[in-house]
Amino acid sequence: MTLQEKSLRTLELHKVLELLAEQTQTDLARERALSLRPETVLSRCELLQQQCADAVHLMGLFGSPSFDGVRDLSGALSRADMGGVLNMAELLAVARLLRAARTTRGYLENHREGKTSLDELFSSLSGNKYLEDKITTSIISEEEIADSASSELNDIRRQMRVASSRVRETLNRITSSPTYQKMLQDSLVTIRSGRYVVPVKAEYRSAFGGLVHDVSSSGVTLFIEPTAVVDLNNSIRVLAGKEQQEIERILAALSAEVAACAGAMQRDYETLCALDFIFARGKLAYKMKALRPRLSDSGKTVLHRARHPLLDIEKAVPIDFEIGGKCDTVIITGPNTGGKTVSIKTVGLLTVMAQCGLQIPAGEDSVVRLRTSVLADIGDEQSIEQSLSTFSSHMVNIVDILHAADSGALVLLDELGAGTDPVEGAALAMAIIEELRRRGSAVIATTHYAELKMYALETDGVENASCEFDVQTLRPTYRLVFGIPGKSNAFAIASRLGLDDAVIESANSRIGAESKRFEEVISQLEEKRQELEHRLASAERDRAKAAEAERTARERLSTLEGEREKLIMDAKLKAQEILNNARATSEYVLTEARRLRQQAEEGKDPNLAAARAAFRGQISDAERLTTLEKAKKKAIPPPRPLRAGDTVELLATKTRATVLETPAPGGNVRVQAGIMKITVRPDEIQFIEESRPKPVQAPKSTAGGRVPRPEGQGASLDLRGMTAEEAIMELGRFIDGAVRMHLPAVTIIHGKGTGVLRRAVQAELKGMPQVKSYRLGVYGEGEDGVTIATLE
Repeated sequence: MTLQEKSLRTLELHKVLELLAEQTQTDLARERALSLRPETVLSRCELLQQQCADAVHLMGLFGSPSFDGVRDLSGALSRADMGGVLNMAELLAVARLLRAARTTRGYLENHREGKTSLDELFSSLSGNKYLEDKITTSIISEEEIADSASSELNDIRRQMRVASSRVRETLNRITSSPTYQKMLQDSLVTIRSGRYVVPVKAEYRSAFGGLVHDVSSSGVTLFIEPTAVVDLNNSIRVLAGKEQQEIERILAALSAEVAACAGAMQRDYETLCALDFIFARGKLAYKMKALRPRLSDSGKTVLHRARHPLLDIEKAVPIDFEIGGKCDTVIITGPNTGGKTVSIKTVGLLTVMAQCGLQIPAGEDSVVRLRTSVLADIGDEQSIEQSLSTFSSHMVNIVDILHAADSGALVLLDELGAGTDPVEGAALAMAIIEELRRRGSAVIATTHYAELKMYALETDGVENASCEFDVQTLRPTYRLVFGIPGKSNAFAIASRLGLDDAVIESANSRIGAESKRFEEVISQLEEKRQELEHRLASAERDRAKAAEAERTARERLSTLEGEREKLIMDAKLKAQEILNNARATSEYVLTEARRLRQQAEEGKDPNLAAARAAFRGQISDAERLTTLEKAKKKAIPPPRPLRAGDTVELLATKTRATVLETPAPGGNVRVQAGIMKITVRPDEIQFIEESRPKPVQAPKSTAGGRVPRPEGQGASLDLRGMTAEEAIMELGRFIDGAVRMHLPAVTIIHGKGTGVLRRAVQAELKGMPQVKSYRLGVYGEGEDGVTIATLE
């Protein structure tokens, strides 16, 4: 086993590849998964990552294509190409391969979602619908060919059915005849050696004419073919021979057609396996909640919220890690079982996973620098057969690493210098690190030696990091902290576990003053760091509370503005009603005045005084109620004809509104005030300012081809808990509002559940002219619990 292979196994890449192999459906894809190794060329790694990202995107929208039933037919295809005849099972396997090629090609054609890196693979699938149908209609199962496979086969089988029917009729007459019934063991008609026979008692052998084809195990029953059906049985045997010959001819003809396109089918098989392998990587990314990292062939590796892919997702503590650039070496210190080894394994394993084209369980802003090799000496690899101690075992690995390391290598060293005299071990560890740095390799090492902590503090390009430990609980937090060396906390742990204080004090007195001072400085730095971290966390909580308060205030303000607009519109409607009543009252008053004047002149009204009083009251009311109408006459004509987008004021309510469409000369104007749309006359409004076109920004794309979640008020609609009918009504109003707000895309939250609400939403979106396209959310957006709609 080479050093690189040994290092990959130490990092447990093989376990990740076994998880990948579980996601495959074809044998060839499984073999590729298990043999996957890191690429070192940036363009090749980028292609693998892009293919994986496109597979994840397509699966999020349309699910994964099925590769079930696709198997290697190279042997059968080669035999057919050389003129051999394939059996029915092999031909059915060919049909399954052709169907898989056809349906997989249709997967992308039916779900076109822009250009992807997989287009060429999908389009290269040829299939052969004609041959696929011919095989499936000719062959019913692995043991039976259909009558319709050929007209001759159909005719032969028809003749066989007629002959068999005649034989059975003859035998039924014999078994039901009183003459023969006493000779028969049973009235059953059966078949022996392909011929119809009846069971006859042995003592009637000579009396029952015919040919004996079999004898029961007890010898009391003979299976005899009566003489009357010998010729009919012979004809059936002849027809059976013809049937077999016709079947062989049909299989040979189908095999010849397979041979004619054997090359294309072999290429289809390899393409299907390649796609299976790519989509398996996408499925693994979903399972691990992994994301695509950015790749670089220089600079730094920067991992945010990185998790070890083999640890429980819910329990693993994510780490942040950075190496490269000005810092090419990281020394990790801290107590045993504190997470040092897991940390360096995480960095190494995520690096090789990214170079294998796999997405990694880390933040989407993570960067992985490509390495020519990742070399690891982790754990106790001593061999009893080789009689190697722990120290010797580590040294054997380190010697090999020093021979192989170059300027592009990442070297991981666990407990460097352990297993020997501490002074010599520390000196040797520093010398090894210096040699690796001289060669340009990046180094991550774990240690307990104080000398290495001091070395990191004093050396440019070398950074201290520590695994945090809670002395109160005696438990590691598994958090990795940069900039501060760690402590072993041996005295604190021993005291917590009950070791006598006198023993601890005695041990403490044996430590040199310089070492004590160094540990005190580390403790002070750690206390200061924790204090600052707590302050930062408190400030972050305060910021979050302030942001929540601001959001609540904005929501309240929005609610109040909506209520205000509603009150204004209610007042306007009431004013309009008063105005209409005033007009009607004015007309009535004028009519009544003329009538009263006429009656007064004629002197015929006995209630003239009362009528005059009522008249004066109506005149007064009319004057008061027509005040609004007088205000409208004060409107100043606009400097130019109104057009869509202009801002005007409604004179009746002193409310600003926006002109929705350019009115005809002298015609009524359609305006929107707040959430209300109304039609008014030109003399009911006052021009204020011209329209200003709003810039339209195109939606930005994100890495991995994802469409970003739209920002802005009203960009998402939560339909959870509604019936389908309620959701459809709410959805229509929401889409109309989003279009008016010029939103490029919106998010509809329907939840996962039974899928009824999701199907109702997507069916409604499909028929909306305002909706350009829609898709399910991907990981990080809500997955299939949300639908993202892009608006026209």
